[in-house]
This record gives sequence, structure tokens and C-alpha cells, in this order.
Amino acid sequence: MQNNINMDNLTPGLPGLLKILRCPETRQELRLAEPELMERLNRQIAAGALRNRAGRPLEEALEPGLVRADGKFLYPIRRGVPVMLTEEAVPLDAGVSAKPGATGVE
Repeated sequence: MQNNINMDNLTPGLPGLLKILRCPETRQELRLAEPELMERLNRQIAAGALRNRAGRPLEEALEPGLVRADGKFLYPIRRGVPVMLTEEAVPLDAGVSAKPGATGVE
């Protein structure tokens, strides 16, 4: 499964939004998730093993997502729009987020 970050599939203003978007819970900065993380999460979804913060199983593959600065949660992007609801966030293992300081946006 290949999941390269394709900026054409994202909201046109997302690169600018990343400068101002913050986690709704902690106000931490967000960054675009690395393709490797998205591939791993999508494999877990395909296996029926991934749930969001509300405990609901994820059934559809994720588009690129936004990782909170501490790497604990990913906010999904659906149809090019970031879903900034805490209950929709996907819990991540520590240290699996995008590289520190990287946005994934050129």
C-alpha cells in the first residue's frame, strides 16, 4: 500500500492552515504525518485493529493526518478537510509521529 502525501488531495489552504491550526485539547502545534505512519495506521484499519479516541473502530483508510506535537494523537483529514474533534483523534504510540520540526509540507 503506497500512501504518498499528495498536496493536490488536501484542502488548498492547508499549508497556510498548518501555521495556525492547533490541537483543540492542548493547543499544541500540528504537523502533517509522514507516509510511513499513515501506511502503518491503514494496515491496522484493514486488520480491524484501530479505534479513535471515542473507542469507535475506524473502517475507512485514512488520508494524510495531522499529528499533535507530542506525537500522542493524529487528527484525520477527510475529503481534504482536517477533522479537529478530540473524539475523532487517533491515539498513537509514543515516538511514531512525524519527524520533529517537519511539517511534510513543502
